[in-house]
Amino acid sequence: MSFQVIVLNGGSSTGKSSIAACLQSILPTPWLTFDTDTLVDAMPPSLTNADAGIGFGADGEVTTGEVFKALDVAWSLGIAAMVRAGAQVIVDEVFLGGAASQDRWRNALEGLPVLWVGVRCDPDVAAAREAARGDRTVGMAASQALLVHEGVSYDLEVDTSTTSALDCAQVIAARVTEAEQTQRR
Repeated sequence: MSFQVIVLNGGSSTGKSSIAACLQSILPTPWLTFDTDTLVDAMPPSLTNADAGIGFGADGEVTTGEVFKALDVAWSLGIAAMVRAGAQVIVDEVFLGGAASQDRWRNALEGLPVLWVGVRCDPDVAAAREAARGDRTVGMAASQALLVHEGVSYDLEVDTSTTSALDCAQVIAARVTEAEQTQRR
């Protein structure tokens, strides 16, 4: 089975976006990439730091309300529709709800070949990256580093604590290539 979707799950500042960009450059066919920040940025300002939308606490905690959750479901179904229409997609996601977040994506992607990838990073390393970036709420990386993996099952895991995004992408690309070769046999 050739994969049509690669879901990268990891906390903030773990390197998911860098891995996705590397995958786009090394995979032999075109892959679109979508990240959770795109969804948040697409939302009207009235849903930021609102009970119904998404909120960012001073300690890095992220809270989501019912309107955000409904839009998040629509977002995942929209991504799935693109895949069903023939696109190959890399999803750069933060499973704030752990296993429940993965279940939402499993429902949206039902019947599609998905490679589930856990992107891990030592909380201290992620926090240092967060501080260097300067565009994140301080504490978000540390609070998400372990939380997003609770109860989540993966086909493959990479750790960006000491491994480059390119090296992680090469491991993932090898799994994609292996699946394609197996399908051809």
